[in-house]
Amino acid sequence: MTPATAPGSWQALHIHYAANPRPLMNECVTPLVERLTADGLLENHFFINYWLEGPHVRLRLKPSSQQAAPEVLHRAETAVAAFLRERPALYEVDSSGFLNDFYNTLFDLEFPEEERAAYLGPDGRMKLRPNNSFFRMPYEPEYGKYGGPAGVGLAEWHFRHSSELVMAAVRGMNLHLRTVRLGTAAQLMMVMAGCFLPDRERLAQYLDRYHAFWHRAFSGTGLIGTDEYERACASTGTGPALSRRFAAVLDALAAGEHERLPGFLRGWAGHCTQLRERAAGLAVRGELVFRSWDGARDETVTDPAEALPLLLSPYMHMTNNRLHVTIRDEAYLSYALGRALRAPDAAAPGDEP
Repeated sequence: MTPATAPGSWQALHIHYAANPRPLMNECVTPLVERLTADGLLENHFFINYWLEGPHVRLRLKPSSQQAAPEVLHRAETAVAAFLRERPALYEVDSSGFLNDFYNTLFDLEFPEEERAAYLGPDGRMKLRPNNSFFRMPYEPEYGKYGGPAGVGLAEWHFRHSSELVMAAVRGMNLHLRTVRLGTAAQLMMVMAGCFLPDRERLAQYLDRYHAFWHRAFSGTGLIGTDEYERACASTGTGPALSRRFAAVLDALAAGEHERLPGFLRGWAGHCTQLRERAAGLAVRGELVFRSWDGARDETVTDPAEALPLLLSPYMHMTNNRLHVTIRDEAYLSYALGRALRAPDAAAPGDEP
């Protein structure tokens, strides 16, 4: 394999677009990725939404070869520039408004003090990049979170599937409606969590921990309290229905009968099952190396029972991120799903999801 035909390095574009991302995804990102793939120029791709220096989409593109990299970047930048020119976001993030206060809270929570200087303005607040702009940025995999090089490789494979699932959902579903978006996210969470943790008691405990993490870590960003979660479940009347649906989904997964799931969940169930198997295999072979919570050391995790929950959390969070589910809503969904799993009125095995 010559250097020119060797797999290309990941390229990253940060697209600052302070508006509903639906047009950006439907009219720019999705057709761009489809054309690059059809022309044999792209090996992999994914996207995430992020808030640092203002709301933006981080588009990651892996050219099929080093030789293809300049063409991939040229096409991507041309497509993004044309979209921003034709469909600019009209909303500006007010540097003194609520959203900037929210982003500054996230900034304080997620970035150690020694890493903040490069992002701070003269007023000591997080700098905002111009709206309707884009930038080439370095691609920086989170090796400590995803289990080292082998774990990052698996995450990148998964992120393509997750991104394509969301791209299709944005195109074909009314995800701009909050109820549809949260209902979609809840079902995707059911399937992924159920595939990774088939034991229902372990799954319920995991969802409790997942909710507690978001509620504790982001308590200063407006997360509602548990008593309000209770009222929300009761007022919407979704408690019993959610319990029955969750139980039916888990029954279908346990039986390996993915065909019993609604159409958009069938492929997701097959993918999550394969993802779980690959992650467990990496653990058993000693290829998953995580950074400790205090950042002081690397830890090799060889027990799948320990490794799978460590990976499930960022996997599930990043799918919610692509759906534009807020941290507040993700905390609520994990609470509601844990509550539904323990409900006495869950459906009996064999009920259809």
